Amino acid sequence: MGPGDHLYLIDGSGYIFRAYHALPPLTRKRDGMPVGAVSGFCNMLYKLLEDTKAGETVTHIAVIFDSARKTFRNDIYPDYKANRDEPPEDLKPQFGLIRDAVRAFNVPAIEMEGFEA
Repeated sequence: MGPGDHLYLIDGSGYIFRAYHALPPLTRKRDGMPVGAVSGFCNMLYKLLEDTKAGETVTHIAVIFDSARKTFRNDIYPDYKANRDEPPEDLKPQFGLIRDAVRAFNVPAIEMEGFEA
């Protein structure tokens, strides 16, 4: 990266939960698959990409997702996120779809075991 470059790293997991809780449930008509978080996530990512076109040019971008497994923070503090509930059942099948959607935007979707966004 050099002068004039702009790096955007998006907390994909944060975007997912924000989209899920901000919108009413939405399902795909043909099979009833929940897609509300997918729709909201894609709308937020699209808006970010469009808004940045008008101002500064994004030269580097990636969406970073939390690993589903424990992270190095759990080694430091075993109770890290111990009180956090499991994701809602209707959200779980949307995680993979959202990662696929990010790649369809031609944006890298990054997830590393042992780390989180």
